[in-house]
Amino acid sequence: MSEAITPLTGIEPAIQDDRPVRGAYVWRSLRRDPGALISLIALILIAIVAIVAPLLAPHDPLQTFNETGLGAQGQPLPPGTPGFPLGTDQLGRDILSRLMYGARVSLVIGIVANGLATIVGVVVGVVAGYFGGIVESILMRITDVVISFPILLLCTALIAVTTRSTTNVIIVIALIYWTTLARIIRGMVVSLKEREFVVASRTLGLGDLRIMRRHILPHLVPAIIVYATLGVASSILIESALSFLGIGVPIPQPSWGQMISDGSTYFQIAPWMLFIPGFCLIITVMAFNLVGDWLAGMLDSSPAMAR
Repeated sequence: MSEAITPLTGIEPAIQDDRPVRGAYVWRSLRRDPGALISLIALILIAIVAIVAPLLAPHDPLQTFNETGLGAQGQPLPPGTPGFPLGTDQLGRDILSRLMYGARVSLVIGIVANGLATIVGVVVGVVAGYFGGIVESILMRITDVVISFPILLLCTALIAVTTRSTTNVIIVIALIYWTTLARIIRGMVVSLKEREFVVASRTLGLGDLRIMRRHILPHLVPAIIVYATLGVASSILIESALSFLGIGVPIPQPSWGQMISDGSTYFQIAPWMLFIPGFCLIITVMAFNLVGDWLAGMLDSSPAMAR
């Protein structure tokens, strides 16, 4: 005789989707940190401007206005000039348009370079921490060698022996910025691999790759997210410094660093050429740092969010 199968209603709460709860927690955390909320909104606006720059920019960023974009004596026009809301530079180019396109360059380099650096750092850190021994020694010695050089000096040396291009700037930054994350991840993995659930998985015969993917990496996600967010700001600063030195993004492609370099040259007669891109760079870097600090605090205070 068959019996009716009744549903196990007691299990239902355990399998319910908790994403709405997490979303509500994130929103409450943001409201308690006005600085992070404002910074996040600022980053969203900057990203939108960078994406739709071709639609919003009043002029071509490379176009020179020799007659209408320069004063009677060939000097740049100040902000508020009709047709040039933020003024022009030494060649009569619209600063607002170059600022928008420069945001695109800075964000792309910062995000892509830091993304590549994060991948390399996670792989090196996980492999070194999990396997230990000679593997750890080799990887950590390589890390020590790279991290011992001043970042800007090493970037300058690497770019000097390559062709100047945006792609090479991204690759050089990625090749240098993975080291700090690798050391952080390695330390976390050394601790995690001795935990009971990892030892049990190894006892049950699970392969190393599966253990790292299913039991190690999920516990590293909060640290990776925080570091990646903060790393974007550092990558943007390095790109700006390289462009300021004349070895970053190739001319005449707009870049905030290049605009700041031009502004420093013409500071006496056109200070806005320095202040405007400098202000945008400061706001962007500060916003990434504040959002990164907020993420670190939120994930540390809520273990559920870190899962």
